[in-house]
Amino acid sequence: MTELYKQAGVDIDAGAQAVNLMKQAIQATYTPSVLADVGSFGGVFALDKLPAQPVLVASIDGVGTKVKLAAELGRWRGIGHDLVNHCVNDILVQNARPLFFLDYVATSKLDPAAAAEAVTGIAEACQAAGCALLGGETAEMPGVYTEGAFDLAGAVVGLASRTTLLPRPETMEVDDVLIGLASSGPHTNGFSLIRRIVAERDLTMMLADGQSLADALLAPHRCYLSQIEAVQQAGYPIKGMAHITGGGLVENVPRVLPGALQAVLHRDAWSMPPIFAWLQRHGGIDDAEMHRVFNCGIGLVAIVDAADAARAETILVAAGETVHRIGEIVERPAGAAATIVV
Repeated sequence: MTELYKQAGVDIDAGAQAVNLMKQAIQATYTPSVLADVGSFGGVFALDKLPAQPVLVASIDGVGTKVKLAAELGRWRGIGHDLVNHCVNDILVQNARPLFFLDYVATSKLDPAAAAEAVTGIAEACQAAGCALLGGETAEMPGVYTEGAFDLAGAVVGLASRTTLLPRPETMEVDDVLIGLASSGPHTNGFSLIRRIVAERDLTMMLADGQSLADALLAPHRCYLSQIEAVQQAGYPIKGMAHITGGGLVENVPRVLPGALQAVLHRDAWSMPPIFAWLQRHGGIDDAEMHRVFNCGIGLVAIVDAADAARAETILVAAGETVHRIGEIVERPAGAAATIVV
């Protein structure tokens, strides 16, 4: 029967091999709260220490078509970091801290080494964020995915207190400052356009900053957890945060603003990293489209009181962060966009 299943395109032995290859990396993320080992039908996580008015915050996402470029270049581990960091940032902006993560790997034909490499990247990123890799699924689906296709998705569950959830739009006011934290590149967004631009191009070519085109495009999505914690632990409240993902700067910042306020971003407040300048030039992309598709060098935006901005920036720099004061909050004229770039 196993041979018949293998002839149909699903190799049970390859699946078992993949699990064995990734098992050690997964177990390295475990804390005493994890009550079930690899192979259990469901992950079990103990909620031992709860804040006042505890709230669970969850997010699910994928790496998108960046996986296709990673697969072409045989670089699997970085997309594991992409997946976890994207999800952790999504709950971070609501002031939640990650508890555990679940992954989903799907492919047309399972390559145990490649799958294990991707899951090892997931485990490394989980460990860095203090998050247990609680479970996952590796699916081999011939006929659903084209030959060589590979997909990666995952979900994170985090813990917050109802009393400290973000954003807090009721506290936002005119002259609040927008602090931008640097991205490491395109992160996980815009790759359908990116792949069209780089098709037939030499990915080993060097950019102005000394990175190859491949390295710049596949740089893992950053996680901002430790930097934001440094600001909050120093006692400087953050009123809201926007993770700059699909929709870029102009679509994500408004998600945390009250309707009466507008964010004004100053394009000369930071310089786009070379990879974005290269994409804009070779893709023939205008400025408005760049700000709607890409993060343009800003991976996360934090909104703080003007009186706290300088000190918050100092703390972030001390934590190793590259920061830019990219804009401010103003009154929103009737009928005006929630975010403008000037």
